[in-house]
Amino acid sequence: MTIADMRVAPRPEARWRGFGLMPRLLLLVFVACLSLEVCPAQPVAERAAELELRGQFKEAAALLQAALADPSLEASNRHVLRFELDRLDRIRKDFPYTAEELFDALKKSVKDLTREEYDRWVAEGRFDSRVIDGERRFMTSSVSNLFWRYPELNPRRMPPKDTRALEKARWEHCVAIRQAAVAEKKPYVLPKRFRMTMKVTAKPGAAPAGEMVRAWLPIPREYPFQTDFTLITSTPRAIQVAPADSPIRSVFLEQPARKNQPTVFEVVYDYTTYGVWFQVDPALVKPCERQDPVFETYTREAPHVVFTPEIRALSETIAGSETNGFLKAKMFHDWIAENIQYSYAIEYSTIRNISDYCRARRYGDCGQEALLFITLCRLNGIPARWQSGWNTFPGAKSIHDWAEIYLPPYGWMPVDPYMGIFAMRYATSLSPDQRRDIRDFYFGGLDAYRMAANSDHNQDLTPPKRSLRSDNVDFQRGELEWGDQNIYFDQYSYSLTVKEVPLKNPARLRPAP
Repeated sequence: MTIADMRVAPRPEARWRGFGLMPRLLLLVFVACLSLEVCPAQPVAERAAELELRGQFKEAAALLQAALADPSLEASNRHVLRFELDRLDRIRKDFPYTAEELFDALKKSVKDLTREEYDRWVAEGRFDSRVIDGERRFMTSSVSNLFWRYPELNPRRMPPKDTRALEKARWEHCVAIRQAAVAEKKPYVLPKRFRMTMKVTAKPGAAPAGEMVRAWLPIPREYPFQTDFTLITSTPRAIQVAPADSPIRSVFLEQPARKNQPTVFEVVYDYTTYGVWFQVDPALVKPCERQDPVFETYTREAPHVVFTPEIRALSETIAGSETNGFLKAKMFHDWIAENIQYSYAIEYSTIRNISDYCRARRYGDCGQEALLFITLCRLNGIPARWQSGWNTFPGAKSIHDWAEIYLPPYGWMPVDPYMGIFAMRYATSLSPDQRRDIRDFYFGGLDAYRMAANSDHNQDLTPPKRSLRSDNVDFQRGELEWGDQNIYFDQYSYSLTVKEVPLKNPARLRPAP
């Protein structure tokens, strides 16, 4: 699976419809830049955004480069324009295929594909594409996304993909956690202990020989369901470990690049994680007090959490006059499960408003679905926040994002919108009741195969990067730089090895930080 395979891109015909009129688009352009102190650079960036949307990438790049050549440009403005220039290159990387290259790739994956059928699919907008400098280019995950969005094609998939064992294991794990939570009368049960080895490898030449390469690798944050982190070893020696309650927890390391050699960073750690299931009585749920800091922080707008007119209309359509926070949030969760398709995504850093991106296209990856859910909840006064790291379920390991909502008197409880979609759209070997079991479990429940490094999105690393972030929304794959130059995803690889180890002394649960 490629780096871009972890994320999702839009249908060509939906791209313009989703954004609406140009003036509103140009407002959304800078939602993602709110944390970048946008000031006088805005007119240049807006003009570059217009050119990019027209497919005039070279002209947009030239405009930005000319502005950056001004030695009097203030640092905050320079940062904004550098990001916009880099973003153009990131988009190019996400759309590498010509029409002929995509056809050749599809012929290897779709049995008996004809040219006429392919041309019809292109005309129907089945593949995410961009016009870049006069040529239509197709998104890197187009082949995989064809099967996610058109599952009726799965009988023609080469090689065939059999997920029956995974679907059954998912359901059995959910049932076991729920039964244990009910029997033990507590939400955190069935602990497991894991030893993780994460390795990030920069390619030879990713940094000049002798330059110091700085690396941030994700590690588990302290949660009631995730405890007793122990750093076993690191290569090179860890310089700094972020606090246990960091919203974006990492180990920071650095070492010099060597000529013609890869630069390798590795951390080995243990931690304990619990299965989660909250047995909620909706009648006991109370609104969060407005003076509560949780309410103040997690019901406000934020980057990618924007209360657009379209989001407001969708909320009204889904929840209507319902006032109970638990029931309303469950409506949002179930609507996403029934109406949003899964798709791999383009890089988050290239998207202006992720939640509306998912809403407009009716498809998205796990993080886009989570941000849509978070936005709907916050709009309705239900505190909601991001949670992300890795899904380590046997046979399904991947980077993963989900959410939490805060419901007094129960506190923070997990919600994984993607798992609702998985259950209702893709777990086809299970019975209807089993599929609903999975969907409902992941509203207030979480499997024990998680490594959660983040408790919020768009957060700053410790210590902060000097350069642009490769992913300025999420943090799962690690971040690298040398000097003030970012090392982007295409210049390094990452891997996570997971081993379950004996749990000799079950960790005592601790209060939420």
